[in-house]
Amino acid sequence: MLEVISNGGPVMIPLGIASILAVAIIVERSWNLREPKILPPDEVERLYALVDSGEFTRAEEYATARPGALNNTLLPALQARHESRDYIREIVRDAGRQEIPGLERYLGVLGTIASVAPLLGLLGTVLGMIQVFAVVSQQGVGQADALAGGISQAMITTATGLAIAIPALAAYNYYVGKAEAIVLEIERMVLELIKLIVERRAAAESSAGGLD
Repeated sequence: MLEVISNGGPVMIPLGIASILAVAIIVERSWNLREPKILPPDEVERLYALVDSGEFTRAEEYATARPGALNNTLLPALQARHESRDYIREIVRDAGRQEIPGLERYLGVLGTIASVAPLLGLLGTVLGMIQVFAVVSQQGVGQADALAGGISQAMITTATGLAIAIPALAAYNYYVGKAEAIVLEIERMVLELIKLIVERRAAAESSAGGLD
């Protein structure tokens, strides 16, 4: 394996760095984009219970003490619970947009690797073919060993670039889709909680003339 890598020439260095980065990002995203980690069932259940019982102040304190995509999106709604539903929805949308970069962290780098790796492989191919033509021009076509080195470099870098790009592109598309699905799920939950906030607020105002 080491001999194959060394035969690929200098382009194998950035390709190796790209492969390490791609693997690190895939591992990091697979761990941090787990839905139970972003939307812990116990936290979701607790927030629903507090809002449903009209304990908005406690829900606000609970969300503040546990920062996360869901709580960071819901917190502005709890803080603006005295405002109109449309206003609450608007600030929640703004808060949700601010959480998207965190969910898509490093995915831009992964997408760049998927795009650049084949180009690096192509660069290695071009350099290898230049080496082949240099040998032909200096020694003729009879130097099989010398020609083989350039051809080997050309093929190895192309294969390596594709081997890095294909899984990187697949992982990029998968995690972008997963991040979008999580954002939609957070939005759905927050909209349900906004509805509960408005309903419980209206009930509290009609029965007690105010909120907690």
